[in-house]
Amino acid sequence: MPKDSSIKSVLIIGSGPIIIGQACEFDYSGSQAARSLREEGIRVVLINSNPATIMTDPMMADKVYLLPLTVESIEQILEEQQIDAVLPTMGGQTALNLCKEVDELGIWQKYNVRLIGVDIKAIDKAEDREQFRQWMIRLGVPVAPARTANSFLEGKEFAQEIGFPLVIRPSFTLGGTGGGFVHSKDELDEALQRGLQASPIHEVLVEKAVLGWKEFELELLRDANDNVVIICTVENLDPMGVHTGDSITVAPAMTLSDTAFQDMRNKAQMMMRDLGNFAGGCNVQFSLNPENEELIAIEINPRVSRSSALASKATGYPIAKIAAKLAIGYTLDELENQITRTTSAFFEPALDYVIVKMPRWNFDKFKGADQTLGLQMKSVGEVMAIGRTFPEALQKACQSLENDALGLGYYGKSAMKSEQLLERLKTPTWDRIFRIKDALMEGVSVKHIHQMTYIDKWFLNQINDIVNMEKQLQEHDLDTIPKELLSDAKKMGFSDMQLVHLFGNCEEHEVYEKRKALGITRTYKMVDTCSAEFEAITPYFYSAFDTENESKPSDKKKVIVLGSGPNRIGQGIEFDYCCTHGLQAIQEAGFDAIMVNCNPETVSTDFDMANKLYFEPVFWEHLWEIIELEKPEGVIVQLGGQTALKLAKRLEEKGIKIIGTSFDNMDIAEDRGRFSDLLKELKIPYPNYGTAYNTDEAIEVAKEVGYPVLVRPSYVLGGQRMRIVINEEELESSVLSLLKHLPGNKILIDHFLDRCQEAEIDGIFDGENFHVMGVMEHIEPAGIHSGDSNAVLPAFNLSPMEVTTMEYYAEKIARALDIRGLINIQFAIKGGNVYVIEANPRASRTTPFIAKAYQVPYLNIATKVMLGVNKLTDFVIEKKLDGFAIKEPVFSFNKFPGVNKELGPEMKSTGEAIRFIKDLRDPYFRTLYKEKSMYLSK
Repeated sequence: MPKDSSIKSVLIIGSGPIIIGQACEFDYSGSQAARSLREEGIRVVLINSNPATIMTDPMMADKVYLLPLTVESIEQILEEQQIDAVLPTMGGQTALNLCKEVDELGIWQKYNVRLIGVDIKAIDKAEDREQFRQWMIRLGVPVAPARTANSFLEGKEFAQEIGFPLVIRPSFTLGGTGGGFVHSKDELDEALQRGLQASPIHEVLVEKAVLGWKEFELELLRDANDNVVIICTVENLDPMGVHTGDSITVAPAMTLSDTAFQDMRNKAQMMMRDLGNFAGGCNVQFSLNPENEELIAIEINPRVSRSSALASKATGYPIAKIAAKLAIGYTLDELENQITRTTSAFFEPALDYVIVKMPRWNFDKFKGADQTLGLQMKSVGEVMAIGRTFPEALQKACQSLENDALGLGYYGKSAMKSEQLLERLKTPTWDRIFRIKDALMEGVSVKHIHQMTYIDKWFLNQINDIVNMEKQLQEHDLDTIPKELLSDAKKMGFSDMQLVHLFGNCEEHEVYEKRKALGITRTYKMVDTCSAEFEAITPYFYSAFDTENESKPSDKKKVIVLGSGPNRIGQGIEFDYCCTHGLQAIQEAGFDAIMVNCNPETVSTDFDMANKLYFEPVFWEHLWEIIELEKPEGVIVQLGGQTALKLAKRLEEKGIKIIGTSFDNMDIAEDRGRFSDLLKELKIPYPNYGTAYNTDEAIEVAKEVGYPVLVRPSYVLGGQRMRIVINEEELESSVLSLLKHLPGNKILIDHFLDRCQEAEIDGIFDGENFHVMGVMEHIEPAGIHSGDSNAVLPAFNLSPMEVTTMEYYAEKIARALDIRGLINIQFAIKGGNVYVIEANPRASRTTPFIAKAYQVPYLNIATKVMLGVNKLTDFVIEKKLDGFAIKEPVFSFNKFPGVNKELGPEMKSTGEAIRFIKDLRDPYFRTLYKEKSMYLSK
């Protein structure tokens, strides 16, 4: 069936600001959907309130509305635009819930807009726990014994009927919000209250817990003709009881018998075909009893999800792109597989490699939070690794996490006694995979670990293979290691730095040179979706220690862009936005753009975004071998946050050109002490400061500069471990904590400017000309991290002299640092005096905010300046802003009950929204200003 020709315009609803449970995977899906529909000549209108996403860029849609995701905003759009249909399946639970609310008010019907991809009945069928349960019973698909409760008393009654342990599952929530396990009647009251409050319809499913069963997910697509294709089968390493977003997952499924697999496929297809009016991507979750392979259905999500992004990157199959085309009437057999070009989209991908997804947490930002993993998702991001074997992919995933893991192990940082380890294994926590490895190293049996964790023995035996290899490696040093053993270790994913720790008395570069001399180097394999059954040509690669190299370097000049790795607090989707624009600008400038990143949720890791994509850890060893193969003109580190910047020193040492600002000048800005010395030399006011390496030095410095003092380390992002302290006791505690977690780091202690305003400037410098892209004023006073502050663009409460002084200092710093490209400078203003706090010679959270607020191609200009192909005078920078733009931070404290919600110098927000107001009399702004600012007038 060809596309529905009556659909001329489509409204896509985004997911809003990043929160735990709903991250940048919806930026990826919304962007793909918009591109897919525009290919068909359909006018795309998009609503989203997130300024940090590529999805809300003017190039993605014909009209973008940066508005709050509310019924009022939807009605405004429908009044202004002629909309034929709305696609609600690309914006997660937020979009589905909003569509349902708009429908209940009769607004879709009023404006003659129809839902495509899914209808309200199908949404209710899948999202309403009781409807889903009754539907499964009618279909003959087993489900866990359960009852639906709409009140506290009903919940207590049903709990007594079913018996413990129980699961409380609220209806219409995302990321398991409000859900949890109840092991005894003592826990029931609190769990029921929490679940009922979390559900927008005050409804929970009280369900028998199947703890210890295995969990699987299927990613499927269905068209209007009831054709169903299974894109990917994903197995959770963790058993039931851990939210799938917090579980390590593996594709393809590793421990399923063929009988169980076929049963799962058949049930998933039957559920898809009976869902109702649905055409697009869907996620189905099952639980399987490992004793007898009894299968029960857990849930079905009639939309793209976090798993859809993972499955797309795992297989190379563009799920959201195809789902959008199915929503407008196409069938799977009519659409082309974009990678093979010879098969249809009805062709199921086949993998000849192993995928491991590993979540990334930020518990360090939520002191006192319960770190036990359960039904409520707590991870803030994830990484994906591709390997020829499970151990290789697992170790690559660990190297991608940005938490100092060199592979599966911390080597000396996580030593525990056997009794402690066994106690830790009983409870699922973020580091359990590392503790399992430690326990195996201590001689604990696979059988015993399986009994405590319920993790399948196949996975435990694979980890035990890593342990056995490590024990063999420890018997050698770099001089005595046999070639075959070294080769086997690399094939198992051991990094050179792991080998350094195991061998002792050698350096990373020596390990590399040794194996290179022995011919043990990486080759690159293509992700082709069909295990070479059909010819596929795609610029999407992963590394392996194999004989054949499928990545052939081109003769063109090329530039590598380093991505930012997993999302975490302080480094999120804004850097993917910057990388994506950087890739486009590089290609426009006539270079081949090469992307290196390991985050499956991002647009920058789409197979058609760069000339070449290496889905690899942003980890020195992996980067260096890519550089040796590709021989680029240089590497861009300004767009990938602290992850990329941390590799700049190694690049400099190897003589690799850093595109844009030099390493030494970036280091001056990153090193708190060097930067303060520069300000002193430039005669630019700054808070009194001193540097220290231990507590005694810190106490002396604090006495000299005067309390209160701000204690902060160098080379960190998101205000990590920054503290404001008011006395010697607090100072000593802060310094000891900092040295424990960041040993050897230079500590800057500067006088904290109490009760002052904070503001920041973003600018571009090309070596001759400096352009101020935006001056933002924070509503909150200094002392609260800029990422957690509401910021107003342009500044509203600063005198012209203060703004001029800020701009003068910003240009002076940019010239002194010889910046090429981006710089962000933060200021404190007190008593009419302007002080410089810090400078960031890179993209930052404010970069996309300014681009969206002023509607300027900020990153395109900055990247071309970095490359040296353009000067600022080559561009006409027109800023369009009628009134003010406000950057609003968004938090996910609801995931961590009882934690300290007080804001300070360490960033805690997970995302942000943008809001536009005409003038400062706006009621929203006046309320915000009174609540947040210490200044009621000036």
